[in-house]
Amino acid sequence: MKFVAFERAKQGTGASRRLRITGRTPGIVYGGKGEPHLIELDHNALWHALKKESFHASILDMELNGASSQVLLRDVQYHPFKQQVLHIDFQRIDANTKMNKKVPLHYSGEESSPAAKIDMCLINHVMTELEVSCLPKDLPEFIAVDLSKLTKGHSLHVNDITLPAGVVAVTHGKSNPVLVAVVATKAEEPTPQQAAATAAAAPAAAPAAPAAKK
Repeated sequence: MKFVAFERAKQGTGASRRLRITGRTPGIVYGGKGEPHLIELDHNALWHALKKESFHASILDMELNGASSQVLLRDVQYHPFKQQVLHIDFQRIDANTKMNKKVPLHYSGEESSPAAKIDMCLINHVMTELEVSCLPKDLPEFIAVDLSKLTKGHSLHVNDITLPAGVVAVTHGKSNPVLVAVVATKAEEPTPQQAAATAAAAPAAAPAAPAAKK
């Protein structure tokens, strides 16, 4: 995905405020071998771009002063109640250096899974994105996860899915995090053995008191 940025000559709170009044958003590009670069972007174009998932999760082509470079979106600051982007940060990409990036998880097939279709279980998406490590060329826009084989009493973990070539999950010390949990929505009928055990454990009913003689 491509976007156009412009040189930003001034910095500081006052300069940024004046820039926003003119319909521009201040930003910065850092990382790589170059120095941090002050930029500004057209706010309306940026606002619409931020609504697209690919702008958040893929490598972007930034055009600046007629030259193109690859960057990643790293941070966005929004106004607390206005539909306004206050500031945006991008990071330059080195094609030969591995990077960490959170990638959206696209789930499908849960309606046809035995857990949902037969056992009427609730499918809970514990994670909606997964942090991965890879070279820029291998970064996926999203990771597709098929839930059509989910069964009652079983959850889906990171190790259960197949990641694209060159992509490794970053779990920050967790051995095998849960992606999707299957939760029963109603109590099950007890088995005959469970019913017998419950009856045996229940205290015997006290005998009825004899009727008083007249």
